[in-house]
Amino acid sequence: MTQQPSTTDEVNSPETEMEAFYRQLHAQDFDALWRAPPGSGHNSGRPASYQAHHWPWRNIRPALMQAGQLVRPGPQAERRVIQLLNPHLPSARSASHTLTANVQLVLPGETSPSHRHSVAAIRFMIEGESAITVVDGEPIEMRPGDLVLTPSGYWHGHVNASSVPAIWMDSLDRPVVAALRQVYQESYGQDLQEDLQESSKVTDDGWARFGSGLLQPVDRASVAGVISPVMRYPWQETERALRRLATVAADPFDDVAMDYVNPRTGGWVLPTIGCRIQMLRAGVHTRAHRHAYVSVYHVFRGRGLSIVDGNEIQWQQGDFFVIPPWSWHEHINVADDVFLFSTVDAPILDALNLSGEDAYTENGGRQRTIAPNAAPAAAGAIR
Repeated sequence: MTQQPSTTDEVNSPETEMEAFYRQLHAQDFDALWRAPPGSGHNSGRPASYQAHHWPWRNIRPALMQAGQLVRPGPQAERRVIQLLNPHLPSARSASHTLTANVQLVLPGETSPSHRHSVAAIRFMIEGESAITVVDGEPIEMRPGDLVLTPSGYWHGHVNASSVPAIWMDSLDRPVVAALRQVYQESYGQDLQEDLQESSKVTDDGWARFGSGLLQPVDRASVAGVISPVMRYPWQETERALRRLATVAADPFDDVAMDYVNPRTGGWVLPTIGCRIQMLRAGVHTRAHRHAYVSVYHVFRGRGLSIVDGNEIQWQQGDFFVIPPWSWHEHINVADDVFLFSTVDAPILDALNLSGEDAYTENGGRQRTIAPNAAPAAAGAIR
């Protein structure tokens, strides 16, 4: 049997040597970055995003009230919460990739026991006469439109002593904390029915000390920090501030918009969750823009529509919708004054120097021309 001689080129070809090199890398748990498909690690222009989504209140509230009939607080469910899931992010089980949007119900006479966790949360009151949440020993009375903070690691529990259901929006930074593998939770006591943290402060202690815009004389260095000392931002003050601002200024992209801030620093209220309120005045059609942060919206009052990446979202009071990062969007108010509350992950991006914003320059700054008197044909639709 005659063996065909191997040429030097075949034995020592660059391809053969390279494949042997790759096998050597893999055997040592290495890889070569240049082997990644073009564009898999880097993007030209802005990063690709996921799609916006909309959850109508007409679907949310009946599901929540049905849960009220079927679920009782206790070992079965420490909190009665409906999660809003974005079908375009199936693995996240969340409204967005960084922030959740949930709706919680506490029926008259019920208590949600105190617990704490590494995940930070906010609560925006939607319905109810008043409910009490005890945050780090401070009893806070919640009324519709109030924003309440629950920073990471703070004990918090709820009680509804009124005669009507209490419903509020929860937004948490769980996806971010889970990605960092830092999720934990701890119960305040053993009896889940009774263990509400005792109050160690007067009601609205934080607002009394910091809500006026004036501060007690203190050593400034000793109060540095990124968590707001104010746990409740009351709606009465919020609406008053928006209407004052509307007399002197408006933003072309968000109309009359304000951020809830830490009164000590002027920064965001929490390190991972920013909170924003905006008023769209009657007849306003904002210009389109896009930005790096995600926005999780709740329609507190009014009705209108938003154009997100060319698709129309028609919304009304109670609805939720999410605008992903780098999605072109504009808002249109077709009726009376609209109030939109939102949570954003801007604090995280600011800290990582990843913030950015672009204005839409075509078609006069608008993705679509809408007749001034046009009304949504079917609130809740996306088309």
